[in-house]
Amino acid sequence: MADTVLSGIRSTGHLHLGNYFGALRNFVRMQHENRCFFFIADYHSLTTHPDPKALHDNVKDILCEYLACGLDPEVATLYVQSDVPETVELYLLLNMHAYLGELSKTVSFKEKARKQPENVNAGLLTYPTLMAADILVHRADKVPVGKDQEQHLELTRRFARRFNGLYGVEYFKEPTAYNFGEELIKIPGLDGSGKMGKSEGNCVYLCDEPKVIQKKVMKALTDQGPTAPNSPKPDYIENLFTLLKVVSTPDTVDYFNDKWNSCEIRYGDLKKQLAADIIAFTTPIRERYLDICNNEEYLHKVTVAGAEKARESASKTVREVREIMGIKPF
Repeated sequence: MADTVLSGIRSTGHLHLGNYFGALRNFVRMQHENRCFFFIADYHSLTTHPDPKALHDNVKDILCEYLACGLDPEVATLYVQSDVPETVELYLLLNMHAYLGELSKTVSFKEKARKQPENVNAGLLTYPTLMAADILVHRADKVPVGKDQEQHLELTRRFARRFNGLYGVEYFKEPTAYNFGEELIKIPGLDGSGKMGKSEGNCVYLCDEPKVIQKKVMKALTDQGPTAPNSPKPDYIENLFTLLKVVSTPDTVDYFNDKWNSCEIRYGDLKKQLAADIIAFTTPIRERYLDICNNEEYLHKVTVAGAEKARESASKTVREVREIMGIKPF
């Protein structure tokens, strides 16, 4: 029997190259091999009090980009978190067994509390419980997560064990982290940092216009070039070559490696080639995105169908959890 795989992304803006090569390309393949649930985590984004006017647009952007990248709503279950109220009920029930000490010690909570001391809300504290509810409501076997979410996944496993132990059942599975069975590609930022991310402001977004991409790439951090043949590349130069490897042909990568090793590298040429190859890669996605964004009827159909499939799975779990906990109708 195929594994149940669940993944979600917060509704905080457009997807970027790091999202695509880190996970999305694998999701497109995986949806045909497993029972997959992909959701847009709009409840999670509320911990930072987003502009209500922007929230719906952000959800729409990610939904359209999911579809533009190849997720098939006829094959996988693609839904918006807030369309499945069963998740919230399970979140409440799991919170009865989640303790202040363990929640307040998570790295992400401490970091967020430090960055936004004026907004240390209960949702921020119980973020791991909501994440656990997202996973356990579908009794998922595998969850693709980054390093920053590994602690939350371990808490999910702990909550599952605790529930089973408290009620003397073997109901919840302990989901495992999933890296698609291969070494993950870490897409670097254009500012020379080790990770491309929205909060770092160093992204190339999948739906960026060609002129925007070209401008971003041409501003990427470089230096005066190598001073000796075959010298090691500084991290910020290696970052450019990493990007080149994921969007360009092997011949192109070899050409610029040879230029580096012979001290003949011209960064202007490398950046122009990198920008052109990123544009060639993202243009089909951007064009599909624009088509989908203009089709409100299709988006409505996708989200309604996705919610229906997700609720069918989630309602069974919540019904059984309520019964186990002794919440029964008269």
